[in-house]
Amino acid sequence: MLQISLAGKSAIVTGAGRGIGHAIAQVLAEAGASVLLTDIDESALNEARSSIASATVNAALKTIAGDITASGFPETVVGKAIEDFGSLDIIVNNAGYTWDSVIQKTSDEQFQAMLDIHVVAPFRLLRAAAPWLRETAKKEIEAGQTVMRKVVNITSISGLGGNAGQSGYAAGKAAVVGLTKTVAKEWGRYNVTVNAVAFGLIDTRLTRPLDSAETNIAIGERQVHVGMQAQVRDQVERTVPLGRLGTPEDAAKSVLFFCSPLSDYVTGEVLVCGGGIHF
Repeated sequence: MLQISLAGKSAIVTGAGRGIGHAIAQVLAEAGASVLLTDIDESALNEARSSIASATVNAALKTIAGDITASGFPETVVGKAIEDFGSLDIIVNNAGYTWDSVIQKTSDEQFQAMLDIHVVAPFRLLRAAAPWLRETAKKEIEAGQTVMRKVVNITSISGLGGNAGQSGYAAGKAAVVGLTKTVAKEWGRYNVTVNAVAFGLIDTRLTRPLDSAETNIAIGERQVHVGMQAQVRDQVERTVPLGRLGTPEDAAKSVLFFCSPLSDYVTGEVLVCGGGIHF
């Protein structure tokens, strides 16, 4: 049986406190990676770390709570990963949320918030990592070593095909595709692959029925209403060729592929993980 090993690798996963981010951090830890989990919700972050630690023997886990969209925080995250683990091999830009409205009801604040979390924050985190990645790779190449490193950015089928009521979200998710393809061309010389996974309808609090207790989330001092109308969710689910919503674990496995040696000659690509559905 093929075994994926990330032993000796270290990773950053943003938005790791719950849902898909939690599942990504867990599969990376299960594969042997040391993982720095970061999230705006410190309580959820600590619960995720405890859950992963109890399920994964000898997992090397660190956490740092904070707002990934805040100026200077991406640099802090990168610095902590390098300080704690001595290296940085995998970056998963997963943090995100939805704040939906039809375009005529979308405020400037709302639209900018979607760009900030979905493309500005990943840009800043990658920019913060660039000096260490470049200098380390140059030394390795001069020594005749080939060490592959990985970036996985999370996008959405909304960013690929658009979705009514999501002008800000879709714009941010589309922009991260452009960021992915550009950095893939810039960082190939440093043995860094840069890819994206576009999720379809994954069963998280962002897609739960609107009457769920989880559909109000705190972003700083702001309360954002997320979720889907139950009938819309049911209708979309019926159009999924595989016949069901994806689980966070389904989503995490697609990310694991891009973090693993299996994808060492794949870069600048977008993998759709949606059970066959496309908007």
